[in-house]
Amino acid sequence: MSKSGKLLLLLLACSSMYPVISDAQDIKFPSLQGFKQKADYPVYTPETLWDFIDGAADKYLSYGFTDAHVCEYIKGHELIKAEIYRLKSNTMAFGIYSYERSPSYGFLKMGSQGYVTDGAFNFFKGDFYVKLRTYSKKPGTLQAEQKLAASIAAMLEGPETMPEALALFPTDGKVENSEVFLNEGVLGHAFLSSAFRADYKLETDNFSVYIIRSENPESSRKTVESYLAATGTETLGPGEDKYVLSDGYNGKIFIAWKEDMIVLVSGLAGDQAEIADRYISAILK
Repeated sequence: MSKSGKLLLLLLACSSMYPVISDAQDIKFPSLQGFKQKADYPVYTPETLWDFIDGAADKYLSYGFTDAHVCEYIKGHELIKAEIYRLKSNTMAFGIYSYERSPSYGFLKMGSQGYVTDGAFNFFKGDFYVKLRTYSKKPGTLQAEQKLAASIAAMLEGPETMPEALALFPTDGKVENSEVFLNEGVLGHAFLSSAFRADYKLETDNFSVYIIRSENPESSRKTVESYLAATGTETLGPGEDKYVLSDGYNGKIFIAWKEDMIVLVSGLAGDQAEIADRYISAILK
């Protein structure tokens, strides 16, 4: 074997003995006065996430999960567990955060937004989704949990803003904090993805509005055509941009598109086109 070949084998052997340190290991948890840290958890990756959250792993992976870091804070019999999940983007971080929140929770400003419910303190910021949990009911421990959340929020990089698309939803009748981001399988269809949804209530009417931003107008048109084909609706004609579809278990779907944006409304009856059109027009104006 040549000298160059031997050198290559030596380098490969060394690289397997001393793996390159990746960005997945750059999280350092802050200290919490009076509590001892237990940070002997591994850094969880897409390949090992099932070892940590098992059945919930698929949902996190669908939002572009990158890595997770875990640390426990212990004070006598009191325990606070902190988990930091990194997603592929701010929108994905909002997506998994919004999937696990409920409009009924108590919301507060932490990072971009956070909520407190029954010992859990969760928030998102930048590309991160942070979850803290304690089973203690002691006021001091709950205050320490909130203090820890603030320290983690200050440590993490990224914008403290909500996704810009949320501002497109009309406010009339919108259920506060009902917005979610669905990365795939919108309304149960594989061809509908990357949609923001908000829920609405007008007197006795409950419905949802979806906003999908496509890469370009042609992509929007192809998505709409796929939906028309799936529901047996006549394909797009010149100048047509609004339809009412009969979509199996989803009932009537009002759909419209303009340039790179598609808007859908579900939950209304076929004779409530005026309501659907009002919300669609407000978004596509």
